[in-house]
Amino acid sequence: MAELVPNPLHAALGEALRTVEPLVQEIESGIETPFRDFHEGTVWTRPAAKKFDAQLVQHRTRVRGAGEKIISDLRRTLAITPRQVSEEEARTIKQRYGLP
Repeated sequence: MAELVPNPLHAALGEALRTVEPLVQEIESGIETPFRDFHEGTVWTRPAAKKFDAQLVQHRTRVRGAGEKIISDLRRTLAITPRQVSEEEARTIKQRYGLP
Protein backbone atom coordinates (compact mmCIF):
# COMPACT_ATOMS: atom_id res chain seq x y z
CA MET A 1 0.00 0.00 0.00
CA ALA A 2 1.32 3.45 -0.94
CA GLU A 3 2.34 5.79 1.85
CA LEU A 4 0.06 8.81 2.23
CA VAL A 5 1.37 12.36 2.19
CA PRO A 6 -0.36 15.71 2.75
CA ASN A 7 -2.58 16.66 -0.16
CA PRO A 8 -1.19 19.88 -1.68
CA LEU A 9 -4.65 20.78 -3.00
CA HIS A 10 -6.15 20.55 0.48
CA ALA A 11 -3.41 22.82 1.78
CA ALA A 12 -3.92 25.31 -1.08
CA LEU A 13 -7.69 25.38 -0.54
CA GLY A 14 -7.20 25.99 3.18
CA GLU A 15 -4.82 28.83 2.42
CA ALA A 16 -7.27 30.30 -0.10
CA LEU A 17 -10.04 30.20 2.48
CA ARG A 18 -7.83 31.89 5.10
CA THR A 19 -6.99 34.60 2.54
CA VAL A 20 -10.49 35.13 1.15
CA GLU A 21 -12.51 35.21 4.37
CA PRO A 22 -10.98 38.43 5.74
CA LEU A 23 -11.17 40.05 2.30
CA VAL A 24 -14.87 39.23 2.00
CA GLN A 25 -15.47 40.58 5.51
CA GLU A 26 -13.59 43.76 4.61
CA ILE A 27 -15.64 44.23 1.44
CA GLU A 28 -18.92 43.57 3.26
CA SER A 29 -18.10 45.99 6.08
CA GLY A 30 -16.95 48.51 3.48
CA ILE A 31 -20.41 48.63 1.98
CA GLU A 32 -22.28 48.18 5.25
CA THR A 33 -21.20 51.48 6.82
CA PRO A 34 -22.32 53.69 3.90
CA PHE A 35 -25.51 51.61 3.62
CA ARG A 36 -26.31 52.12 7.31
CA ASP A 37 -25.42 55.83 7.18
CA PHE A 38 -27.61 56.31 4.13
CA HIS A 39 -30.57 54.59 5.76
CA GLU A 40 -30.32 56.72 8.88
CA GLY A 41 -31.53 59.54 6.63
CA THR A 42 -28.74 61.95 7.49
CA VAL A 43 -26.64 61.58 4.35
CA TRP A 44 -28.97 62.40 1.50
CA THR A 45 -32.71 62.85 1.59
CA ARG A 46 -33.68 64.41 -1.74
CA PRO A 47 -35.82 62.64 -4.38
CA ALA A 48 -32.77 61.42 -6.31
CA ALA A 49 -31.78 59.60 -3.14
CA LYS A 50 -34.55 57.05 -3.72
CA LYS A 51 -33.03 55.98 -7.04
CA PHE A 52 -29.57 55.84 -5.51
CA ASP A 53 -30.95 53.85 -2.58
CA ALA A 54 -32.38 51.21 -4.90
CA GLN A 55 -28.99 50.84 -6.57
CA LEU A 56 -27.17 50.74 -3.23
CA VAL A 57 -29.50 48.01 -1.94
CA GLN A 58 -28.94 46.00 -5.13
CA HIS A 59 -25.14 46.31 -4.93
CA ARG A 60 -25.11 45.46 -1.22
CA THR A 61 -27.20 42.36 -1.86
CA ARG A 62 -24.90 41.26 -4.69
CA VAL A 63 -21.74 41.84 -2.65
CA ARG A 64 -23.05 39.92 0.35
CA GLY A 65 -24.38 37.06 -1.78
CA ALA A 66 -21.20 36.72 -3.81
CA GLY A 67 -19.00 36.73 -0.73
CA GLU A 68 -21.12 34.11 1.01
CA LYS A 69 -21.10 31.92 -2.11
CA ILE A 70 -17.34 32.11 -2.54
CA ILE A 71 -16.70 31.17 1.08
CA SER A 72 -19.35 28.46 1.02
CA ASP A 73 -17.92 26.94 -2.18
CA LEU A 74 -14.39 26.97 -0.78
CA ARG A 75 -15.52 25.35 2.48
CA ARG A 76 -17.50 22.68 0.63
CA THR A 77 -14.60 21.91 -1.72
CA LEU A 78 -12.16 21.80 1.20
CA ALA A 79 -14.46 19.44 3.12
CA ILE A 80 -14.58 16.91 0.26
CA THR A 81 -10.88 17.16 -0.60
CA PRO A 82 -8.86 14.42 1.09
CA ARG A 83 -6.23 15.60 3.56
CA GLN A 84 -3.82 12.94 2.40
CA VAL A 85 -3.10 11.28 -0.93
CA SER A 86 -0.45 8.98 -2.33
CA GLU A 87 2.88 10.51 -3.31
CA GLU A 88 2.04 9.96 -6.98
CA GLU A 89 -1.30 11.76 -6.59
CA ALA A 90 0.42 14.61 -4.78
CA ARG A 91 2.91 15.01 -7.66
CA THR A 92 0.08 14.97 -10.21
CA ILE A 93 -1.91 17.56 -8.22
CA LYS A 94 1.13 19.83 -7.92
CA GLN A 95 1.75 19.66 -11.66
CA ARG A 96 -1.88 20.12 -12.59
CA TYR A 97 -2.42 23.19 -10.40
CA GLY A 98 1.11 24.59 -10.47
CA LEU A 99 1.56 24.17 -6.72
CA PRO A 100 4.95 24.19 -5.00
